[in-house]
Amino acid sequence: MTPEQKKAPTAATVRAVITGKPLLSVFRKISIAVVFSIDNDFSEMEGIMEETKTELQMIKMSEIQSQEVSWLWFPFIPYGKLTIVQGDPGDGKTTLVLNIAAKLSNGEGLDSEMNLTEPLNVIYQTAEDGLADTVKPRLELAGADCENISVIDESIKSLSMIDERLEEAIIRTRAKLLILDPIQAYLGDGMDMNRANETRDMTKKLAALAEKYQCAIVLVGHMNKAA
Repeated sequence: MTPEQKKAPTAATVRAVITGKPLLSVFRKISIAVVFSIDNDFSEMEGIMEETKTELQMIKMSEIQSQEVSWLWFPFIPYGKLTIVQGDPGDGKTTLVLNIAAKLSNGEGLDSEMNLTEPLNVIYQTAEDGLADTVKPRLELAGADCENISVIDESIKSLSMIDERLEEAIIRTRAKLLILDPIQAYLGDGMDMNRANETRDMTKKLAALAEKYQCAIVLVGHMNKAA
């Protein structure tokens, strides 16, 4: 673990502003490359490299235009990037993101330094809880303005991280926060979250979507119980 990762803030530091008591879930802004384990088969990789050779293109850092990161909630959730909320079942990950959605829907800041000028639109996708008997009651309990929180209808077709409906929904609602809960449910059929080569393209496309519309995208992940 690098010194930067050791210093990264966790949900243990997020206090009464959200739920009135300490949150137990791990809440860390972390590189996707760190989140997903890599199962290397070097003989297989060599064969793939030979079959998919691409002309080398180099970019000098002097050619890169420096930009500042814009934050939805400093230093936890940036605009235009992916954020991972990961922890064991029962740690409060969904409670955390629903309370965040509720606050933003009312135009309320998440701490004393966060001053919103207007309510924000939020898209919350869940594959685990019922909308009518679980999600909406929890949002109402948190004081959410449900007019500003939307869900993509998955009754006809299940959603994945590369589904074009995500972009359409962000455009239509002008959402500044998109939550996928849990990330495992939105990988698509036959995808293995523990194989980097199977998830890299999906997370890359999702990150590009976040950057294009400067929408904060939060992915809720369950820790592997067997780990």
